[in-house]
Amino acid sequence: MDLFSSSWTALLTAVAGLADEDFERPSGCAGWLVRDLVCHLVIDAQDVLITLVTPADSEPTRDAVTYWAVTQTRPTGDDPLDALMVRLAAAYEEPWLLKFHLDDVGSAAGRAARLADPGLRVSTQDEVLTAGDYLSAYVLEWTLHHLDLVARLPGVAGPPAETLAGARALLEKIAGAAFPESFSDRDALLVGTGRRAPTDAESARLGALSAKLPMVLG
Repeated sequence: MDLFSSSWTALLTAVAGLADEDFERPSGCAGWLVRDLVCHLVIDAQDVLITLVTPADSEPTRDAVTYWAVTQTRPTGDDPLDALMVRLAAAYEEPWLLKFHLDDVGSAAGRAARLADPGLRVSTQDEVLTAGDYLSAYVLEWTLHHLDLVARLPGVAGPPAETLAGARALLEKIAGAAFPESFSDRDALLVGTGRRAPTDAESARLGALSAKLPMVLG
């Protein structure tokens, strides 16, 4: 729960500090500008709010690891939902409107997460998780998208060290294997999820794990 708050607060703070021209720069998500990514974060925050107030009576069907659908197909930006996000983001017209909406909905999502009982069973996408597992899964979501946000913005602070480490630990559980110790947490996340290709030296150190990469999470 603490990592959720840390990762989300850092991401909201980074967006709040962006200059208007930053919204027109490419993000680390294929086909998306920074403004499109920020619009996606608004939708994510809404999902968190909806899920935390959608209790379930049945036993959990997923946890923080199995929450993710994993493929090796990199996104191209041509998916209809991805294209919809571009149109939604453009409708805001002014960056301050996007900032305002994300701060408004995002702050509410953060408060809801802090107030949630970790053992509460919640429902999302026809699956049941504990709130604790659901929020733990989102540490990976927030951290990856924070890396996407700063991919072409070298002057903007990236994710905190503790959330990078927490996200890497979860990604390793999803992979069923650890990344080499020589990989920084940031590089493990970028290479592991296909956000950048490994160098020849990194590929050699990855060994059998390279056959599982990239792990594209959905």
